[in-house]
Amino acid sequence: MSRTISADRNVTAIVLAGSRGPTDPVAVAAGVSHKALAPVAGVPMLARVLETLSTVPRIERIIVPIERPELVLEHPAFAPFLERGTVTVIPAASSPSRSVLAALDAVPSPFPCLVTTADHPLLTPAMVEHFWTHLPSDADAAVGLARSETIRAAYPETRRTYLRFSEGAYSGCNLFALRTAAARTVVSFWRRVEQDRKKPWRMIRMLGPGTLLSYALGRLRLDTALATFGRRTGTVLAAVDMPFANAAVDVDRPDDLTLADAILAGRCGGARVQPQDQVAAS
Repeated sequence: MSRTISADRNVTAIVLAGSRGPTDPVAVAAGVSHKALAPVAGVPMLARVLETLSTVPRIERIIVPIERPELVLEHPAFAPFLERGTVTVIPAASSPSRSVLAALDAVPSPFPCLVTTADHPLLTPAMVEHFWTHLPSDADAAVGLARSETIRAAYPETRRTYLRFSEGAYSGCNLFALRTAAARTVVSFWRRVEQDRKKPWRMIRMLGPGTLLSYALGRLRLDTALATFGRRTGTVLAAVDMPFANAAVDVDRPDDLTLADAILAGRCGGARVQPQDQVAAS
């Protein structure tokens, strides 16, 4: 097994804060103009993510692509982050992958880079550290995944999109590592599949008919899929198993917003804290 890395101290973080427009169901449910501003336990989601990333020592700077930068630049909740001088706000591009490429071009020496999203209010420093310190040293890029049993043990009723491999089902955690410049090819490939991110079989289809057949029959291993994807992009790819149920809880729907509110109320108030929250807070 490849050794893991933990020495990177100059990581660039990109927080994708794009919106699906004024009709976004989360924005409508929260009564705000932009999904990233939806409050969770009284604090805008994006502010929670920025606070988490700001407390991770290895993260040197943060870039936020958002359609209207003034939503961040003029909002009082973000003033402390802007005053520190470590957060840069840029206009979002037409898709998440294009926004990542724009962010990479916005600063010199952007690698290594962590990519996450503004709708990840349950993200903790412990999750970020676990993800980064479990990256194989030879990986150009990596993704954080949580096992279905980890998520369902904590939240049996929550709806998640699962990638089903022969060794188990996984849900994405909105955590991506772009460790080297070669990872740009992964982002470019992502542009071809991002519209199908909620339809796993369509993404697998991009890797060829043989891979799709193996996936359909339940025979495709995760490491085989990553190796095939790596060959297509000329990179070494990896996945990091995230032992935090909350790492897979992003806010895509109003019921996710309700769940995130309840989880944070348990963390901050008198309600019972879930076991995975205790791990994440340690």
